[in-house]
Amino acid sequence: MSRILVVEDDPDLSFGLRNNLEIEGYAVDTVADGTAALERLRQGGTDLVVLDLMIPGVDGFRVLKSMRAAGDRTPVLILTARGQEEDKVRGLKLGADDYVTKPFGVLELLARLEALLRRTQSVRPKGVTVRFGDIQVDTATREVRRVAAAIQLSPKEFDLLTALIEANGTVVSRSELMQRVWGYEASVLSRTVDTHMAELRRKLEPDPAAPRHLLTVRKAGYRLDR
Repeated sequence: MSRILVVEDDPDLSFGLRNNLEIEGYAVDTVADGTAALERLRQGGTDLVVLDLMIPGVDGFRVLKSMRAAGDRTPVLILTARGQEEDKVRGLKLGADDYVTKPFGVLELLARLEALLRRTQSVRPKGVTVRFGDIQVDTATREVRRVAAAIQLSPKEFDLLTALIEANGTVVSRSELMQRVWGYEASVLSRTVDTHMAELRRKLEPDPAAPRHLLTVRKAGYRLDR
């Protein structure tokens, strides 16, 4: 049974989320602020976090930043307000794996949670070590290094990089990446792929504005050039 932590200060929404998730067979913990969320995460055992960004005290952005800085790779689905595009982008840059915009449908939320859990809990094949430029990637340990320095990638950033590695230099379309990395098809969310790719370039390319390895193929998708 997967355990989900819901971080939401609206008591009605928190109750509704817990009720629906428990009906689907998940174990659910709920907290109403960022301090309590970080304390619960330190106890371990959480498989996924549903995180409202606008919570009192330590807000969702700082919760997310603290998690990733501590090396916590638990997948995070953020809840954002309608029309707050900058919040979605900032959350993804801080290491969120996906987002849902309020108000949202329960079926949509459940589909995204299932996709995240399926990706993170699936048994991975034997890993390989891949090098491009001064970057070394170990797909078994999910470690990325530049010379001796470790580079921290979010779970979805690493999965996206792995999908390009497995393509072995061929072009992978945005829709295929949505399916392989996020577990569902949604062309309207192709910007999610673009946002994660921009972060990969920022972390891995010497000059993100003129990438040498993580290349865009116009009207086709992306490919990795070693």
